[in-house]
Amino acid sequence: MTPPSSERGRAPAPAPRPAEQPEELDARRLLRLSVRALRNRCPNCGRGRVLASYFRLRHHCDGCGLRFERGEGDYWIGAYVLNLVGSELVFAAMLLVFLVASWPDVPWDHVEYICAAGVVLAPILLYPVSKLLWLAADLAFRPPTIGDIEQYG
Repeated sequence: MTPPSSERGRAPAPAPRPAEQPEELDARRLLRLSVRALRNRCPNCGRGRVLASYFRLRHHCDGCGLRFERGEGDYWIGAYVLNLVGSELVFAAMLLVFLVASWPDVPWDHVEYICAAGVVLAPILLYPVSKLLWLAADLAFRPPTIGDIEQYG
């Protein structure tokens, strides 16, 4: 069978090659995903809500169907690390501000109690933030595939 006359003389389109290296991360895309996540919206589409409650995620996005559990048992370890680092930064900032504000007569008993309360409360307060930011970062580095989308019907 001969190709139609409009296609004669044209070289066939090259077959797509698999990417040898992953595309570079676009900072604007990471920022967009992070802002969507911090607004409790699906980082992928920006429509569906991510959190069902303060400590619980929804199963999937109502807008695009993205499953928030991305199929690995240890997926949320990155969120735990973000929470730990964020909590330590909050602790260090609180300590520094308190020391600078009260220098040279630092009330060390107050510093001890305030910092102890901060160390306990910061991980609880940052828990949903760390989960949302980890989901956004993971989507930036590993875009969703067909297997990550919840099939309806």
